[in-house]
Amino acid sequence: MIPLTAAAIAEATGGHLVAGTDPLLRVTAPASIDSRRVDPGGVFAALPGRHTDGHHHGPAAIAAGAALVLASRPLAAPAVQVADVTIALGALARHVASHLSATVIGITGSNGKTTTKDLAAQVLAPLGPVVATDGSYNNELGFPLTVLRATTDTRYLVLEMGTRGRGHLSYLCDLVTPHVGVVLNVGTAHLGQYPDGQPGIAAAKSELLTGLPTADHGGLAVLNADDPLVAAMAPQTHGRAQWWSHHPHPTHVHARDVRLTSDGRAGFTLHTPEGAAPVTLSLTGRHHVSNALAVAATAHGLGLDTMMIAQALTYAQPRSTGRMQTIVRDDDVTLIHDAYNANPDSMAAALTTLAAMTARRRIAVLGEMAELGEHAAHAHRHLGMLAARASLDLLIAVGDEHAALIADAARTTRGNLEILAVPDAREAHDVLRRGLCPGDLVLIKASRAAHLEDLVTVLSDSRPAAADRDQGGAAGPERPSTA
Repeated sequence: MIPLTAAAIAEATGGHLVAGTDPLLRVTAPASIDSRRVDPGGVFAALPGRHTDGHHHGPAAIAAGAALVLASRPLAAPAVQVADVTIALGALARHVASHLSATVIGITGSNGKTTTKDLAAQVLAPLGPVVATDGSYNNELGFPLTVLRATTDTRYLVLEMGTRGRGHLSYLCDLVTPHVGVVLNVGTAHLGQYPDGQPGIAAAKSELLTGLPTADHGGLAVLNADDPLVAAMAPQTHGRAQWWSHHPHPTHVHARDVRLTSDGRAGFTLHTPEGAAPVTLSLTGRHHVSNALAVAATAHGLGLDTMMIAQALTYAQPRSTGRMQTIVRDDDVTLIHDAYNANPDSMAAALTTLAAMTARRRIAVLGEMAELGEHAAHAHRHLGMLAARASLDLLIAVGDEHAALIADAARTTRGNLEILAVPDAREAHDVLRRGLCPGDLVLIKASRAAHLEDLVTVLSDSRPAAADRDQGGAAGPERPSTA
């Protein structure tokens, strides 16, 4: 973060210094909402949590090296007191952003935001310092926390932007106006939060584009030409449109000759209006071609040449855990950890990838897809049908009501498929512990509410090999991710 005095932070946030706080106290490091992870010289934002109130940990944060606490009530520690800590974090981010010269890139969409953000950060890194969202810190907490990590040396600020409804992206764009807005897709994630369905999701996502500057001032809208709801957003932006697609088009960034290796990695020929170059991704899943194309279109719009983009995409590695993360154990059992989140679109993509991979047995452990509202029953029955058609040898449905819908639909669709319904991750582990053999491939996917990451942990602890291709990821705010 750019260095600020306590007095400057108070002014930027509309707060006041708690008695005894030195107005000239310098804050030189970013903000944190975890008192155990404060940076020396940083800010600790005291927020109420699920199990404790951050105000109780203000003195401990100072003892751990924080310079200042952002609080909503008086503390016995150097602090700025504000009316609302979350809003104050946003105001502080707005103030810091006004002193940056970085190109700000905002990324939204129903699926693929985190992977696209991770790829973009790596593709742009050769051009200068990049600050990007950690994990899925994409909401009203994570967004300003990312901005506050930027410095005057930052060349690119890559921000994942999630939304739980209308107005959320407008709020984030008001904090920091992106120069580049990337809209990946309009899918079915968190559909239950939008009474008007996908048109409502599209309207919420389009707020990123309406906030862009004009083309003359660097505004660039990177749009998915294959998604009709995204394509229809083009008239809403004053920025220059840069399109990407899976279909050949002379002015669009697109892919040709898409192929999948036996271990599930996608290769293709990247085409831009300036040329073509080969790409082989290190990510598992054909659906990551879309994420790579969005990044390629962004980089092309910012002036990078085609060969440089292709090479950077090929060298890019997975960074965020729980998203088609491949873990190869030393007994030659392969786990695909995709339990960070799930919705109908991402479930279908994961099952398609599983069916294309070479294995002794293909096993899918599927849990609940959360936040689908009145669409939940139909979505879980449809998931069961997809699973039955995905060349599986064993399907394990985890949970209660929705797991039963998955299992019943799969049995109806394919009577000879081995199908088990279990109540929780512990029972799923008992089944797998007894039956896994060398060469087996296990997909583990659900929304976080199903806690299937616990299953990944215990299965990985069975002496996982060093071949785990994903080393990234970090814990985040208690409300780290939105759609």
